[in-house]
Amino acid sequence: MSTQYLQFGRYRFTAGPEAHPLVMGILNVTPDSFSDGGKFKSLDLALSHAEQMIADGVDIIDIGGESSRPGAAPLPLDEELRRVMPILYALRDCGKPLSLDTYKPEVMREAIAAGVDMINDINGFRAEGALSVIKESDCALCIMHMLRDPTTMQAAPHYEDVTAEVTAFLRARVEAMEQEGVERNRMWIDPGFGFGKTLEHNLALLRDLDKIAGELGLPVLAGMSRKSMIGAITGRPVEQRIAGSVAAAIAAVAHGARIVRVHDVAETVDALKVWQAVATNS
Repeated sequence: MSTQYLQFGRYRFTAGPEAHPLVMGILNVTPDSFSDGGKFKSLDLALSHAEQMIADGVDIIDIGGESSRPGAAPLPLDEELRRVMPILYALRDCGKPLSLDTYKPEVMREAIAAGVDMINDINGFRAEGALSVIKESDCALCIMHMLRDPTTMQAAPHYEDVTAEVTAFLRARVEAMEQEGVERNRMWIDPGFGFGKTLEHNLALLRDLDKIAGELGLPVLAGMSRKSMIGAITGRPVEQRIAGSVAAAIAAVAHGARIVRVHDVAETVDALKVWQAVATNS
């Protein structure tokens, strides 16, 4: 890693392989998320869930107002703002970095003004105006790979070499952001597990996380929690994928991920503590 620290809005994280892995807790304020849709869409329930994640040891809270499950239709701008801005304002002094999962420049602008610490963009900041919105801020930026868009991404996804093609996409986006003056110590990369990938593609990317991070010189965020790849491997429905999701998080960290994005914070935090205790003494 080329920098001594990673800029995360109001916070900084230590760079380098010796730094401990970070747990990002998912806070969906959507009625139609694939895993927990509707459970936390009221402000009181969302705040209660965030408080529980903080008690469970979460490092970062990722707020999402629009479902990106396969086949999901785009959400109108005003509705996304109505969902996410109240919870963002309510949590901004909670003592934990706040991330916002959005691809809309207008939502990014409002969130940055409200003090968000990371923008997590499934579209890799490709929307018109996105780079001009984020380049003058100090928030972290997660650049994700997605094949096509949520409505079509799982329609027979094909790659000649999934790792090479995902890496090439991420490299192009990093270079475009650098040309706009965005500092590298604000950037994170996400191969986009489940976003236009088969199980075989996902497993190949998981095995190659170290390679992707090494080629791009940037830290990796991995999000596999409760996704269909976990169901395909275990045969479990969404509500029974905790163990499989925790195992995937451990595998991601073991292969070089610095952040794991998860629904089940307490279980993941405990598992990573055990894994790190073994890893640091081996």
